[in-house]
Formats: sequence, structure tokens, C-alpha cells
Amino acid sequence: MDDGGIQEEPPTARFLAPTRSGGSRWVDGSEVDSSESAPWSLDDERSVGAASAGDASATVSVGTAAGAMSRASSGAFRRRLGKRPRRVDSLDVEAMDVRGAHGHSSKEISLLSTVAMAFQTLGVVYGDMGTSPLYVFSDVFSKVPIKSEVEILGALSLVMYTIALIPFAKYVFIVLKANDNGEGGTFALYSLICRYAKVSLLPNQQRVDEQISSFRLKLPTPELERAMCVKDYLEKKPLFKNTLLFLVLMGTSMVIGDGILTPSMSVMSAVSGLQGQVPGFDTDAVVVISIFVLLLLFSVQRFGTGKVGFMFAPILALWFLNLGSIGIYNIIKYDISVVKAFNPVYIYLFFKINGIKAWSALGGCVLCITGAEAMFADLGHFSVKSIQVAFTAVVFPCLLIAYMGQAAYLMKNPRAVERIFYDSVPEVLFWPVFVIATLAAMIASQAMISATFSCIKQAMALGCFPRIKIIHTSKRVMGQIYIPVMNWFLMVMCIIIVATFRSTNDIANAYGIAEVGVMMVSTALVTLVMLLIWQTNLFLVLCFPILFGAVEFVYLTAVLSKIREGGWLPLAFSSLFLCIMYTWNYGSVLKYQSEMRGKISLDFILDLGATLGTMRVPGIGLVYNELVQGIPSIFGQLLVTLPAMHSTIVFVCIKYVPVPYVPLEERFLFRRVGQKDYHMFRCVARYGYKDVRKEDHGFFEQL
Repeated sequence: MDDGGIQEEPPTARFLAPTRSGGSRWVDGSEVDSSESAPWSLDDERSVGAASAGDASATVSVGTAAGAMSRASSGAFRRRLGKRPRRVDSLDVEAMDVRGAHGHSSKEISLLSTVAMAFQTLGVVYGDMGTSPLYVFSDVFSKVPIKSEVEILGALSLVMYTIALIPFAKYVFIVLKANDNGEGGTFALYSLICRYAKVSLLPNQQRVDEQISSFRLKLPTPELERAMCVKDYLEKKPLFKNTLLFLVLMGTSMVIGDGILTPSMSVMSAVSGLQGQVPGFDTDAVVVISIFVLLLLFSVQRFGTGKVGFMFAPILALWFLNLGSIGIYNIIKYDISVVKAFNPVYIYLFFKINGIKAWSALGGCVLCITGAEAMFADLGHFSVKSIQVAFTAVVFPCLLIAYMGQAAYLMKNPRAVERIFYDSVPEVLFWPVFVIATLAAMIASQAMISATFSCIKQAMALGCFPRIKIIHTSKRVMGQIYIPVMNWFLMVMCIIIVATFRSTNDIANAYGIAEVGVMMVSTALVTLVMLLIWQTNLFLVLCFPILFGAVEFVYLTAVLSKIREGGWLPLAFSSLFLCIMYTWNYGSVLKYQSEMRGKISLDFILDLGATLGTMRVPGIGLVYNELVQGIPSIFGQLLVTLPAMHSTIVFVCIKYVPVPYVPLEERFLFRRVGQKDYHMFRCVARYGYKDVRKEDHGFFEQL
């Protein structure tokens, strides 16, 4: 296949690089005897991609060498080819103790394991969506006053079909399948697209990266021509590359913006249940208690979610059980006729009677699907089937019943809209439900805080965010991280929001904009995945953005109407982080290009001789840089400045490839630079965007 296509190499293929002495070497560092050497051609060298002509470490495919070998050397070559030594990841020793750290197992998961995993998803994935009954109807009916049963049934029908269309139809059945080796989220979609098309702006890709087992490149056969056409457009037009990166960064920045509002909204909605139940508990008391809970929530982040994670799933399971049971109780006791809301005609009547007010109420209706993106973003911790089972069997029916129960209560008590959730709870169950609701709100907040940390880490891995301190709070679970700077930033912002808005309805006006924006970004990226990667009929591909994109656009217009009422807040936060990430990525690309222009010629180094024009002392010198080929300019400064150089020089390049995890045995590429007596090598350490870097330089030197 030509250089622009995608080439699948056999898993046992290894590469040769020429040396000045006429011999060759393997890229994993082992030497090849002269009797085993194979001639190589410039055409093969070009097919590798990024290798420079003057770099003796350029890799060449061994596929065309067999014809020029003698029978003896050919036999030795084949024997050497069949012996692929297992390379040791010397820069990530701690990760060796983590079982299953590099992706999902290809083995089929048993039914019992799927059910157990589905139970765990309740505490991690569905916290935000599960706490939405606390505030959805109170926000909807703050825009549309209840004058008859049409408003109640219309709003209920809107909520039911919104949940059925976006989380259930879109995410459960379509988006979850667009995962990157079991990883989800906007960065996962971006890395998946980057593997099939060269759209990354950082020019450090190597053809040998495609040999990583987690690449799994499989082009569609029936739609190959269409896929290649899309691929060519993406690769040849810088505008498309920048637009794609802009979409990904915008989606990520909106997740961060949502992470600022979710703790404030969830905690304040739970605490506000005490108003009207405890005498003298006014708005000031709600604000003070909410701030105290937020301080507690963010203060325990440094201990890691693993310390309390085992409590999340049982609490959320109990929460969903309460939603379902109380909903059934209210339906039977107050008005069973709310089942008429399954008829979508009530949506039409709702808009016909209320007009522009009904359109404004969509901004409150969208709150019922906040957290839907978490089903895809948190996919890396679970399996597709477990998330599907949990939503279909537990979350979806319990939420529908809960909203139907609240609507049945409003049929008889239309003035109870402000505290609809707690007023619809039987008096004897108020305090147990309040405690569970508060814990559920904290868990929902925890999920968004963790998602924010993960987004920042992935953005740093792709060169889109400044390097800040990351603390890994668990030695067993790689995804559990803590970022002190972001934690305290989120805490301060949440406290300011609670102290400023002082009402859940006011915060709700700012809530939802970021969520809808993330949904639209995922719709655009999944559509691109369908066109480029999936074997999907073009008609079905067009139906996806037309159907879901149209619905999400309508919701976006509704939530944008609340910009003056507070909707500007998440947009401001998202714009701030978008500018930071895009500017940092732009600077990273310029920095790499500058280093490429300033690299030192290999001929100049060779002219200095084996001593490099200075004294060589025993030891290993590690020269860290970002170049995947060539000698960095900093090495020339070291030669001029230092009185001596180590006897062995290793140019270490740590780069990220568009996969979630790189297997330990495939992480390193070792190549000789120059002649053998120069003792100079290049080491390219490849990490996925979810890999944990724990460098142990002492162990690396010993290896």
C-alpha cells in the first residue's frame, strides 16, 4: 500500500537499521552479526515515514530483503525473525504490578461478572442523571405555570421522550460502540480518528507506531472508497485538522465547565429539602450548609475515590430503589392517568398552548439528561454491556417511574412545584430519603470531579494543557488521580457560585449548556467515525446527525436563551479552558517544529570522532528531548559547556501515541545512532493517553 494508506504489518515483523560499520541492528537494541545482515533499499526507508536521510537510526522494512540473501544468511535471518525478545518497560516499573492495566481483555465476560459490573456502574456513571429528579420539574414549571393537566402531561412526555431518545437510543445503542479499545470520551474518539487519518498537528508520528497491538486498524471493505475519500480530505486540508481539534477541545472544556456547576447544583438541591421541613431554615442556612458540604467534599479528594468508592454503588442502588418505589406509590395514590403521557400528542399540545414559554421550558427539560455523556466518558472502567444492562434494567425504568410519580402528585397539588421532590415523599420517609439524596448528590459531584481530573490528564498527554502536578491515589487502579490545583480551583468556584446564586433555580439557568454542547460534539465525532471507520450505509450515517443533531440543536437554542440569567457562566469557564488548551497545543507544535529545524547534523557529530571532541567518562547519560529522529540542539550545548561526557549517551524521547494504552513489551524502540564505538543510542518511549508514567531512571540505567 502507498505511504498515505494504512498498512498492517505481521505481528512478528522487526526492523533493521544500518550502521556505519556495514552491519545492522534490531530496533529493540540487539545487534545483528554481519553474516545475518540484509541489504536494504531507500524505497523501504521512505515507507517508514519520519526517518531522516542523515540519521543512521532510520528503520527499514525487511520485507524486500529476502531476495538478495544467500541461503545461509536467509535461514539465519528467518530464525532471528522468529525470536522476538520481550522488551521490558524500564520507565514504568510500577505499572507492571497493575493487572489488566492496558485495556480490556478480549475474553468474553460471564453473565455474573456483567451483572456485578452493571451494579458498580450505578455509583460511578449514573450519579448525575440519577439526582436530576431533585430539580427538573421545579425548573420546568418555573417557566410554564400549571393551568391544566396539559402542562403536566406535556412536560412529563417531554422528559420521558428526551430520556428515551438521547441517553437510551443514542448513547446506549450507538455511541457506546464507537469506543477506542474499550475507552470512551471525546479524546478517545479523537485518537481513534487519528489512527485512521493523519490529522494530528504534532508531527511526531512514526510508521512503526502502527505495529502497536492496540492500534487494531481495520478499514471497511464495502465502503473503502468513501473512507479513503474522507481520509484524504482530513489529511490534505489544514482547516479540517484544526476544526477537528477545536471540536475535541471544546467538548473537553465543556466537560470541565460542567464539573464546576454539577457539585453546586446537586448539593444545593439536596440540602434545600430542609426548607419547609425544619422551622427557621431559610435560604441563608441552605447556602451555609451547602458550602460546608462542598468544603468537605473537596477536602477528601486527596485521599482518592478508592477509599470510599465501595460505598457508591450500594448508595446509588438504594437511591434508584427509592425513586422507583416512591414513584409507584404516588402514581397509585394520586393519579394513575399520568400514563397518558406516553402519547407524544401531549408534547404538541404543550407547545401549542404555551408557545414561547414552552420553548423556554426546554432548558429545564434538558436537565433530566445531564450526565448522559458520562456513560461514554466512563466506559474505560467498565464494559459496554454492563453500562447497557444497568441503564436498561435499572436507571431508565426508575427515572421514568420517578417522574411519573411527581407528575401524579402535581395533578392533585399543582402549587407544590417549588419543592416537588420532597413534598411528594411520604412524611414518614422524609429523613431517610433526605440522607440518601444528600449522599447521592455528593456521589454525583464526585463523578464529575473525577471526570474533570481525567480530562485534564488526557489533555496534558496530547500536549493540550500545561504540565501540572498529578497525584496517583491508587497503586491498583490507574484511573484514580488527584490534581491539587484543579481541585482547589473547582472548590473555590463552586463556593462562589453557591454564595452568589443562592437558589437552585438560578443555578439551573446556568446548568445544561455545557452538557448539550458536549452531546453535539460527540454527535459530530461519531458521525465522522461512521464515515471513516465503520461499515455503515451512507443513508444511516446521515440519519444519525440529522435526527440527534436536530434534537440537540433545539435544546441548545433553548438553553442559550438563558445566557442573561446565568447561562454565561459555563460558557465563560469553557471558553477560558478552551483558550488555554488550544494555545498550549499551538505552542507545543511550534516548539517541536523549532527543535526539528535546529537539530544537529549526524555528519557533524561523526566528524568529532568517538570521543565527541571531549573526554568520555564511565556512565550513562540520558538526554531528554521531544524529537523522534535527529540529534537535538541541546546536545551541542552540552558538548560545549560540560568538561566531559558519559561513555554511553541515550537520547530519550517520551511521546504519546493515539491509543489508550501501550503494552509494556511494545513501549520502547531502541536504535543505534552513529558507529558502534560512539556508544550513542536513541530510545523512543511510547505512551497511550491513559498510561501512567512512573519513571525509574536508576532501573533504566541498569537495564
